[in-house]
Amino acid sequence: MDLREMKVVVAVAEEGGFSAAARRLHVAQSAVSSAVRALERELGAALFHRTTHRVSLTPAGRAFLPAARAALRAAEEARAAVDLAQGELHGEITIGVMQGLHGGLATALADFHREHPGVVVRLRQAPAADIPRALRDGAVDLAVTALDTPVPRGLSTRLLSREEMVLVTAPTPDGLPSEGPVTLAEAAGLPLVDFSPGWAVRHEVDRAFRAASLERTVTFEVNDLLAAADLVRQGLGVCIMPPSLAARFPELPVRPFTAHAPAWTVGVVHPRGDLSPAVAAFLRHVRLLRAPDD
Repeated sequence: MDLREMKVVVAVAEEGGFSAAARRLHVAQSAVSSAVRALERELGAALFHRTTHRVSLTPAGRAFLPAARAALRAAEEARAAVDLAQGELHGEITIGVMQGLHGGLATALADFHREHPGVVVRLRQAPAADIPRALRDGAVDLAVTALDTPVPRGLSTRLLSREEMVLVTAPTPDGLPSEGPVTLAEAAGLPLVDFSPGWAVRHEVDRAFRAASLERTVTFEVNDLLAAADLVRQGLGVCIMPPSLAARFPELPVRPFTAHAPAWTVGVVHPRGDLSPAVAAFLRHVRLLRAPDD
């Protein structure tokens, strides 16, 4: 088997189909199909279930995928080591990110690209709860994500920021004092714009209300930061979010909580052990990553 065939199989698995994999790899779909069939013949096992509507991994495919990723990663590391010895850095890294990019990440990516233009960087957005598994499976090389649960074994973390969330309101909110901090109980009594389950912000807000033994009614549930801000702007509800996200909407007032504010902790997470030169180089940039107003 060769690395090209492994790369094709990984692309089909991650993109969920042969056509999408062909677009990602910039080749004809027939070339993708041929590479998969050739590898399946060599292995003596089907790697994918194929139907007219979907493509999914077989048990053999699920067993093959992590090993294929590891082999591709090892090949990238070998190539990057030679490039580094020659004063250049090439390769590819995949970064897992949660919904709502952490403030400053785009700047760090731009700085990294200027310094290492030969490294291809891919971003994969996923719920924060799914990112540790993606790291263990090798689907992403590192992640910038909320640190809302204990880190699984085999992963290392570096703290980037810690904030107390705030209440974002319309310029003239109903049902609140005109100014000053608010309580969680006051927020619970208002129409709330919440993020969907799976968002790290939602997880922390749920936890804060449970700890305070407060019930609340989710009036609007959205999966989009801009949609949440639009609803708040129209006076349809209030929203709880980290200050670093609220800062993107300076026209919307923010109110701190008097106590028991939901916590928001963000860090960079990566597998323990040796890292590829490209990943190690990006980590040097991300060490200084901070929200714009920190």
